[in-house]
Amino acid sequence: MNKFKYAIEIGGCYTKIYVKDEGFVLCEPTLVSAEATADGYQIIAMGQKAKDMIGKTNDSTEIFSPISNGKIINYEYLKQLLIYFFDKVDFKKKVDSVIVLVNCGIGENERENFLNLMHEIGFRDVELVPTVLCSLYGAGKNISSTKTNLVVNIGGANTDIAVVNLNNIVKGATVGLGGKAVDVAIANTIAYNEGIIIGVASGEQLKIEVGSLYPNDTLNMEVTGVDVETKMPRSYIISAKDLAKVLEPFFEEIVRCLDVTISSLPPEIARDIIISGVHFTGGMSNVFGLEYYLKKNFKYPFKIVEDAENVSILGAGKLLSDEKLLKKILENT
Repeated sequence: MNKFKYAIEIGGCYTKIYVKDEGFVLCEPTLVSAEATADGYQIIAMGQKAKDMIGKTNDSTEIFSPISNGKIINYEYLKQLLIYFFDKVDFKKKVDSVIVLVNCGIGENERENFLNLMHEIGFRDVELVPTVLCSLYGAGKNISSTKTNLVVNIGGANTDIAVVNLNNIVKGATVGLGGKAVDVAIANTIAYNEGIIIGVASGEQLKIEVGSLYPNDTLNMEVTGVDVETKMPRSYIISAKDLAKVLEPFFEEIVRCLDVTISSLPPEIARDIIISGVHFTGGMSNVFGLEYYLKKNFKYPFKIVEDAENVSILGAGKLLSDEKLLKKILENT
């Protein structure tokens, strides 16, 4: 079991790789840039280089993620992208083995797709591990205990909600709520309210720099886009209050899903959750003011874990060095 050297989290927004005895070595956008040719589409950039091209290409170039909501939507492009990433970290074909982080709601067909993909890339052995287990382990929780924990992992493309004990997911679901949808909603809101078209990448930057759930936050940022009517460049100052109109409905739905999950639990498990609290992980857990918002709108104890956006891959990295725990987890998946 000590054979596993790599852990990979293939997110709808970012792909992260951890190498045993080396650490967290790669975090790049899960993006491919391909240009239309007479023979079909040809890849011209991948990862961060592809993201840097957003908004700067001609009509014949597409920039996209080959994975969405935890599902592979373009097998061959994802394969080429992962080969590109693993070439950066000195991967040895037919020698090295990998654990792949996956959603708790993954289906059997999708499991087979991931296993086949990693074998085709050249890994000797491949195992799939639920992201939520890695999140809790990375946050320092004892996932082997009979005491139950509830984790919500708000990722780029979707959100996992899982009830965990004894190295196993007692109850779990994947819902289509993620940071990428917020980026799109921000861009659409600015287009509708201000008549300025901006790219999704600009929406993401606004979310990171200005997004806030504090009611009196004075953060603001200038954004430049294309005027809907004149087709000329135009700038506008976006405030935190503007973005709160997008963020609040998103987190309202997260809270609703959590309430439904907790209300469906047996009393003994629900009691554990009330004692240990709900653990928030994933990049969207870093939004300014989330703690304030949850204190007002969520009736259960909670904790926003440290380094929330990376805790899953860091937990997976810890598993690479804990063969006994990894074996127990794999026996339950």
